[in-house]
Amino acid sequence: MKCGIGLVKQPVRGNKLFIILLCGLLAACKTGTREPEAFDWQGHRGARGEAPENTIPAMLRALQEGVKTLEMDVVLSKDSVVLLSHEPWFNSDICLDANGQEWSDFADRNLFHYTYAEIAACDCGSKVYDRFPAQEHLKAVKPRLLDVILEAEEAALMVNREEPFYNIEIKSKPEWDGVHYPSLEFYCDRLMETLAKASLEDRLVIQSFDPRALRYMHEKYPQVSLAYLSEDGERSPAEQIKDLGFVPAIYSCEFSLLSEATVKQLQASGMRVVPWTVNEITDAERLKAWAVDGIITDYPARMISALGTH
Repeated sequence: MKCGIGLVKQPVRGNKLFIILLCGLLAACKTGTREPEAFDWQGHRGARGEAPENTIPAMLRALQEGVKTLEMDVVLSKDSVVLLSHEPWFNSDICLDANGQEWSDFADRNLFHYTYAEIAACDCGSKVYDRFPAQEHLKAVKPRLLDVILEAEEAALMVNREEPFYNIEIKSKPEWDGVHYPSLEFYCDRLMETLAKASLEDRLVIQSFDPRALRYMHEKYPQVSLAYLSEDGERSPAEQIKDLGFVPAIYSCEFSLLSEATVKQLQASGMRVVPWTVNEITDAERLKAWAVDGIITDYPARMISALGTH
């Protein structure tokens, strides 16, 4: 038997140790591999259209709205803490500095140059973000991955819903090696060391646009489901997968690149198809009619209320 979460080695506050142990006891009763029973609605960076992206409030909002999977991005701090952030730097569109001020054009915003304590002193939630006018604004930090998982597991337990799945993106590029992380291998290994403390088992997917990261994960961590991220409109999916060198569990592309025939071909090749980032109901309706396996959206409340969970 395997427990669903095993964070007891991490510092906890108040009654959270009890919550963690209870989660483990409940999960111990479950055996075998589990797939999402319903359509795989994924909250992009949590629920980015409604709460500050890649923050705990955004993840909890997405869970409340009924997503199966929390989609997120992770990077490394100077002290090798795995934390949530779409870019491996402070994005001045959404973040203020430690003094609550706009970032100077001359400031060093590379997250890998800051300890996590320094990163957590910066507010990445209060600033108005014009791309998402309905987004709630509240003070929020870039959280540690383990804190996100802890809060999400506890929230699921409290409302008696299925534990969430986690779709976690490795943010790597050849030109970022040695700049935003020591090496690609260190980055991947540090992520997996961190996730080992959470024992998510079959509720984990690792995704990346970087074929190098997926190949490394496939070779060293073959038990982990992988998702190939693509925005390549020049090569066919078959050419992309041939270049990758193996068939991943999921093909996840920008939604406008799909056709019904492509969806069927990908699924016939053994992959699930989960497009991104779908924010219009008409687009989601078309994709569901093509029988995609899931959809990644900034607006899970809008989508799920209109189209349901199945």
